Amino acid sequence: MGLRAGEDGTGRKTTGARSSALPAATGHEGQTRAAIVQLLLEEGPITATAIGTALGLAPAGVRRHLDALIDAGQARAGRSAPWQQKGRGRPAKQYQLTAAGRGNLGHAYDDLAGAAIRQLGEIGGDAAIAAFARKRVRVIVDGIEPVAEHTAPQIEAKVSEIAEAFAEAGFAATTRQVGAGVQICQHHCPVAHVAEEFPQLCDAELDAFRDLLGTHVQRLATIANGDCACTTHVPLVAVQKTASTPSVAQPAAGRTNDSGRSAE
Repeated sequence: MGLRAGEDGTGRKTTGARSSALPAATGHEGQTRAAIVQLLLEEGPITATAIGTALGLAPAGVRRHLDALIDAGQARAGRSAPWQQKGRGRPAKQYQLTAAGRGNLGHAYDDLAGAAIRQLGEIGGDAAIAAFARKRVRVIVDGIEPVAEHTAPQIEAKVSEIAEAFAEAGFAATTRQVGAGVQICQHHCPVAHVAEEFPQLCDAELDAFRDLLGTHVQRLATIANGDCACTTHVPLVAVQKTASTPSVAQPAAGRTNDSGRSAE
């Protein structure tokens, strides 16, 4: 954020799009890299020499792993302060994890969120969980007004606005034309594991789509149910919901049309 083009925040120049994922490291290589990451976490900033001494590794091997971590944006290097320098010469480089590197380490956020919602349910019941889910979605779509006219261009524009809001919230949302409608495809769900236990989170999203679009929408697939994306179909003409209209339509078994399970 706020970096000049061609810089990655580590002082290293970049030459194009850089993946946040580390190069594959398996077997002994993977164990060595994990040990280096652990040292960076516990002892960083730390020099390559100190890492090599602690792990019994050759300097070239240590630097190869450090370069891979830096290229992936998961570690950074800086010069030692003068008071940290031993002897003469240029200050040695010291390495430490970046926020992205720490983010790849194990955490229990899903467990914590699940426990919090279970406690909320014990105190206020299902109604409290549903109210929490609705409030969460309102924060995501804050500032989006309901569609003004139920015409195809207006609905399509509003779908794009909704998808953009969900993309900014971390859902990697996109839209695509399918037949006489348009689909909102959420390729990532930050709360997928929690939503498996609490479908109210998914239900609240669908209700928000209906309220903003003024039409019946169909949820075709969800990540929480094991699909590769959360896919919601929106007709490009208003469809009045009737008592016989199901609230959520599921794909029929064996259907072969695109339901968001495969990328185009």
